[in-house]
Amino acid sequence: MTLPSRRTLAIGGGAIFALALALAAGWFWYAASQRAAGAAYAAAMATAQPAHAAQATPEVRAAAARALEAVLARHPGAEGAALAALELGNLRYAQGDYERARAAWAIAASKAGSAPTIQLLARASIGAAWEAAGKYASAADAYRTALGTLGPKDFLYEQLLIDLARMEELSGRKAEAVAAYRRILKEVPQARRAEDIRARLLALGAS
Repeated sequence: MTLPSRRTLAIGGGAIFALALALAAGWFWYAASQRAAGAAYAAAMATAQPAHAAQATPEVRAAAARALEAVLARHPGAEGAALAALELGNLRYAQGDYERARAAWAIAASKAGSAPTIQLLARASIGAAWEAAGKYASAADAYRTALGTLGPKDFLYEQLLIDLARMEELSGRKAEAVAAYRRILKEVPQARRAEDIRARLLALGAS
């Protein structure tokens, strides 16, 4: 067997060293970019906090929303994107801008790897935005989507079922509303609003 020459070994060693340098540089660049994105999201979220105060002016809320939109545009794939989008939707909803609120919440709901609670809150909030706009059938669809694979013991399950039943009722879909109300009593025996639900069933002519 012929051994590689010193020149070949030197070239190979140099290539490996260059690759290692490139990988290290890439890692440091990625880490730096993630730190920068994290700092940008932290600053934007800090700007948004005063916008929730009762005395906050429309200008303060608008500025906070613009700050969140800007950081989402610059760092759409960063770790804080889902939470920032959820917050942006909250601000737009408070402004009565339900269309842009839904758009922001759709981003929060679709971010891969984001916390399940953030995704659930975003999906539920999309339903609330449709409801506030008077689009009850669309709100029912959104609440149904938010329920997804949730079970009776999961966070927001009872509330989402109540919201769904209410939207079916407001949409004029009486049978669907009755079915949703009955589903609550069946699946959540200790429902906090059981008496209200039974009253709605009686109002709809159902036992």
